[in-house]
Amino acid sequence: MLFLVRHAESIENATKYTGFYENPRPWTGPAAHALSRDVVGLTPRGFLQCLWLRQTLRDLTGPDPAIRTSQYRRALDTAALALPGLPYEVTALLNEQHYGAATYMTKQELYATYPEGTEDRQTRKHLWTPPGVGGESLACGVLRRATAFVDGLHTASAPDVVAFTHHTAILALRAVLERRPVTELVDEARMRKTPNAAVLVYEQADGLFHARGTVQPDC
Repeated sequence: MLFLVRHAESIENATKYTGFYENPRPWTGPAAHALSRDVVGLTPRGFLQCLWLRQTLRDLTGPDPAIRTSQYRRALDTAALALPGLPYEVTALLNEQHYGAATYMTKQELYATYPEGTEDRQTRKHLWTPPGVGGESLACGVLRRATAFVDGLHTASAPDVVAFTHHTAILALRAVLERRPVTELVDEARMRKTPNAAVLVYEQADGLFHARGTVQPDC
């Protein structure tokens, strides 16, 4: 079984339009990405969601699941609080989409600074490659990482794998696991994102993964 977990609510989630997306942005692209990766932690609500995850994952998984987590602090904190005392493997394959120099940019600032990418960002977001070092599109960079992660699951020694990751990475992982177009999942996400701390459950059979439902917190 595979359990995809979106990290619990982070400070960035809770203050998206009042803190991290100040206009004008107070950070350079590299500084903003380092902040997002290494500093952004969980809110009090996020800690409560981790307590919910602790019981939920205990009920869903076997006694010794293999744990994978992205390199971002909010995913690391979720893993450590949800499954305390268990070893985990950190992998860049589960990282959030890298927005390069556009990290934490408001749309107004982005379009003014990089007008050449405006049409892709507005109408083909999955194909849009953020400007600057490390910028990756959902349909290429993130999907490539998701494919590599899923390929690695076929050789996992533990019967259950719990993966702590991020919203955009989950879109790419779902595209691979459910064999669906990224565009279809992006359209669905416009209506409703995967909630923080939600658990997406997949069962492996005959070399393929099959969705078995989603469990989400009420806090």
